[in-house]
Amino acid sequence: MSGTFTKSMARNIFYGGTVFSFLLFLALTFHTQNALPKRDNRAAITPGVTHGKKLWETNDCIGCHTLLGEGAYFAPELGNVYIRRGPDYIRAWIKAQPTGAHGRRQMPQFNFSETDLDDLIEFFKYTSEINTSHWPPNIEG
Repeated sequence: MSGTFTKSMARNIFYGGTVFSFLLFLALTFHTQNALPKRDNRAAITPGVTHGKKLWETNDCIGCHTLLGEGAYFAPELGNVYIRRGPDYIRAWIKAQPTGAHGRRQMPQFNFSETDLDDLIEFFKYTSEINTSHWPPNIEG
């Protein structure tokens, strides 16, 4: 091997790197396409889950809360709130807002009906069952 770096050597490194990157991209794409259906829980989507998600979106809950790491960081993560607190706690917490605690951030009162609360809790149950590969990394989000 000579001590100089020639154009043909540079070209071979470029083409080799391009082919390697392309093959790596194909392998990772193939792996992802095979792994995602095993993590899917679409069968758990019910009309209640759909309505709960609609409530989540129309009341702009993501403006304060995060859901599976997405959203604002003003209020707690709710992707695993069903596991952390349970349905009775969630229902009581939403009904009790605002708490009136001085110096504390307050969640508004949305005046949800019992059906709305059931559907929102069902949506939180659904999100807690999504295989997120251990994200968020701690139980409190």
